Amino acid sequence: MTRLKSKILLADDHALVRRGLRHILDEQPDLEVTAEAADGAAALKLAMGDDVDLAILDISMPRMTGLQAARELHRLRPNLPVLILTMHENEQYVEEALRAGASGYIVKKAADRDLVEACRATLRGEPFRYQGPDTTLIGGAVRRARQGERPRQPLTPRETEIIKLVAESYTNKQIAAALVISEKTVDRHRANILQKLGLHDRVQLTRYAIRNGLTEA
Repeated sequence: MTRLKSKILLADDHALVRRGLRHILDEQPDLEVTAEAADGAAALKLAMGDDVDLAILDISMPRMTGLQAARELHRLRPNLPVLILTMHENEQYVEEALRAGASGYIVKKAADRDLVEACRATLRGEPFRYQGPDTTLIGGAVRRARQGERPRQPLTPRETEIIKLVAESYTNKQIAAALVISEKTVDRHRANILQKLGLHDRVQLTRYAIRNGLTEA
């Protein structure tokens, strides 16, 4: 009797990363990548299909971040399990991932060790937590998320999206077009972001985005 495979959506804006992760998953007898996306908006659209059992979302993608896509999926398909994937061991994003409805958080450098078990645990309805040098720190993030404490990050999802685009060298005009808002609104958001974070210019915003996993160096 042929064993049914769980169908997985894999979303990452780097084709090489997707290829490597797909290879790991497709080698398993019970897992199969059936859909791929290079940005959060495409991932959200694909994940609405009935043929997806699990969504794996990179935390930093164009158009819509993995966190934003996870929030929307939690709202639209609350029973679809989501794993957040990132290159950063960052306490804030663990909190944000859990608040967004994700069942687990995987660091890319440990994907070859943890990804398969994370998928299986999540599909069984069990939470998966990355086990690494920052386990204590991540445990604190889990505790805070469970207790409903407010995240340390003061930014709104829209402000987070704008920081990401700024770090990717988008001009204000390009950001306005991408988000379908006015340049004046972009200016206002940028001013609020700088004030909230105590930063002064695009260079500092870019460093912040890299440090916090919104974009990759």
